[in-house]
Amino acid sequence: MNLRRKFLLSVATGVLALAAGCSTVAPAIVPVVAESVDPVIVKALVPTGTLRVGVYSGSPTSLVRDPKTGDKAGVAFELGHALGRQLGVPVAVKEFTRLADVLQALKAGAVDFTFTNATEIRARDMDFSAPLERIELGYLVPPASALKNVTDVDQPGIRVGVAQGSSSQGVLGRLFKSASVVPAPSVTQAQVMLREGQLDAFATNKGILHEMADALPGYRILEGRWGLETMAIAIPQQRGAGMPYVRQFAENARSSGLLAGIVKRAGLRGTSQE
Repeated sequence: MNLRRKFLLSVATGVLALAAGCSTVAPAIVPVVAESVDPVIVKALVPTGTLRVGVYSGSPTSLVRDPKTGDKAGVAFELGHALGRQLGVPVAVKEFTRLADVLQALKAGAVDFTFTNATEIRARDMDFSAPLERIELGYLVPPASALKNVTDVDQPGIRVGVAQGSSSQGVLGRLFKSASVVPAPSVTQAQVMLREGQLDAFATNKGILHEMADALPGYRILEGRWGLETMAIAIPQQRGAGMPYVRQFAENARSSGLLAGIVKRAGLRGTSQE
């Protein structure tokens, strides 16, 4: 049996295992044993023997919790579990306060896998699969805000919050001519800053903005968008022997419907087909 056929059978087995679990959270780790994976690939992707998946709470692209049941979902969270099954290795989820900390851990080799915006700057420090999702970037504003559209934001006196160390911080810092960028330590703290009037708006992808709006009654996402995030699987550099496998895994996650199911369970909104 050739390598591609083995891989596809492994993917199909992993999808069935995922579908057999709970509808809102990845099931317990059961290694896929129908087809073995080349040990060289496994060693490259999982040098410690456990796939360490880096996530941060509050983003459906990473990790979210059902407020009633506590069940976990998220693209990074579930894709990491699916890859672990196919490789036949245990998975350890490493949770961080913010995305910048996840990326630093990935860069240092302290985590093996995440799902994030594939920017040119980040590609200097990590390797990416092909893009899997595109998400619109926007702004969340308080109920009494006079701002209506994203084009209204860049004006004197407007304080726009961003997650510290995020790609939004760098991009808006260059784009704004009049508005000011205010880093927030975390998405959770940004909500506090909005409620207390320390921010006039908060900027990030609309997946996160919708989650924030759910927790802040009356707050709204402005019409329009100021950019797009291109989301992909990221692994540390110097894992070259395993990168073709990750790219094939990403392609089949999309074509098999695995990714679509994960996105639905995570409640990811604001995606774009462009």
